[in-house]
Amino acid sequence: MIFILNKTDTLGNQFLAELRDATLQQDRLRFKRNQERIGEILAYEISKKLKYAGCEVQTPLGTANVNVPVEQPVLGTILRAGLPFHQGFMNYFDQLSSAFITAYRKIKKNGNFIIRIDHIATPSLDGKIFICAIPCWQPAKV
Repeated sequence: MIFILNKTDTLGNQFLAELRDATLQQDRLRFKRNQERIGEILAYEISKKLKYAGCEVQTPLGTANVNVPVEQPVLGTILRAGLPFHQGFMNYFDQLSSAFITAYRKIKKNGNFIIRIDHIATPSLDGKIFICAIPCWQPAKV
């Protein structure tokens, strides 16, 4: 599943606009916090697609039935650029496992580039839901 934030009118579009704004990008704290906020929004949207099962929770007033996720996903991201985005997901999926990829753009003299992957660290993905959270803040060229 690919979720494109600006296909639906939500508050997330404000955060996305601020990420893309050339002036506001200079405010590093705001830039990182907006990445985190977008991660939180996307985590919530993805959570709607997970499988849930009922469980009983003992409350001070008795027993309540609550549907909770059957399993927590594994979240993968590219190191450094994706860390605030990753944190936003972790704020909502606080039980998930993490996978990290170290990668960079190797720019050629002609301006073209290739993506070089140096290392991937991940827990077992067997039978797991894997979310590859890679931020892409520039508008796609069609």
